[in-house]
Amino acid sequence: MNVGIAGLGHLGKIHLKLLGEIPQYSIKAIYDIDKQVIDSLTYQKDVTVCSNYDELLQLCEVVLIITPTPTHFELASKAIKKGKHVFIEKPATDNPDDTKVLINLAKEAGVIVQIGHVERFNPAFTAAKDYFENPTFIEIERLACYNSRGTDVSVVLDLMIHDIDLLLNTVKSKIRKISASGASIVSKTSDWAKVKIDFDNGCVANLTANRLSVSNVRKMTVFQKNTFIHVDLLNKTTNIQKINPITSNSNQKGIVLNSGVGLQQFEMLQNQPIIHPVNAIKTELEIFYKSIAENFPLAVSLADAEIALQVVKEIELQINPHKK
Repeated sequence: MNVGIAGLGHLGKIHLKLLGEIPQYSIKAIYDIDKQVIDSLTYQKDVTVCSNYDELLQLCEVVLIITPTPTHFELASKAIKKGKHVFIEKPATDNPDDTKVLINLAKEAGVIVQIGHVERFNPAFTAAKDYFENPTFIEIERLACYNSRGTDVSVVLDLMIHDIDLLLNTVKSKIRKISASGASIVSKTSDWAKVKIDFDNGCVANLTANRLSVSNVRKMTVFQKNTFIHVDLLNKTTNIQKINPITSNSNQKGIVLNSGVGLQQFEMLQNQPIIHPVNAIKTELEIFYKSIAENFPLAVSLADAEIALQVVKEIELQINPHKK
């Protein structure tokens, strides 16, 4: 399947390398608005370096859009109208209305469009998913050291949207209420944000994103009846803690939690699922191919992205109520 890549920055280079490792793809064309970026690359001899985006579209069946977020809508619209299957690095666009337009365009053109919410494929998250059962409280923390790349949009759209997508994929209920705060420190957009989301089924989630941290943290903790699930998305580890009442028939193997004299005692058992060492970006690209060629269920659809962007929009309006 002939594929072209638009945008060869930090993430685009990673996609270029990984596409070369997937035999179902044949890289035919690359394009970046900055010629110096192209000149610094190493790529296959039969890859065409395009002078413009339209030239790339003529050479490919599939297009990867790995450009800054504000450009996604225009580039994706043009590719879809020409009948190309499109992979768009997250977020799909910078607002839900444009994403709705892409949904309609994709339906009319009959093409597959997948969004690069890569944390869905993080092996620590996929290992934990089997243990999720009616969560009551979820806490997600995403801290990053400052990097000017991505500051053209808010920390909510740049970083927290990963966790909003994971949250919506975990809690099977409609959102009842969103409460948010945040501030701009060095950027023109918000650099940190704290969000509380209440769901109709009673689940509550707290999300924190900060791109001015002294260290990188990407953690998700899910609380549910008798179970705590700790997911370290950065270090790719998952720890399951189950708390069971101790009875006369219990064969104790875990840590005893003593509630006091005459009170029910509990036992805490820990389990660390095996984490398979996979590359999440490569996995999402492989699934994208299967969705096109084998009618495999689409991993992250434009509809998924539009719902996440609606949440982002509400959060950003609360942080900056004067923004339209």
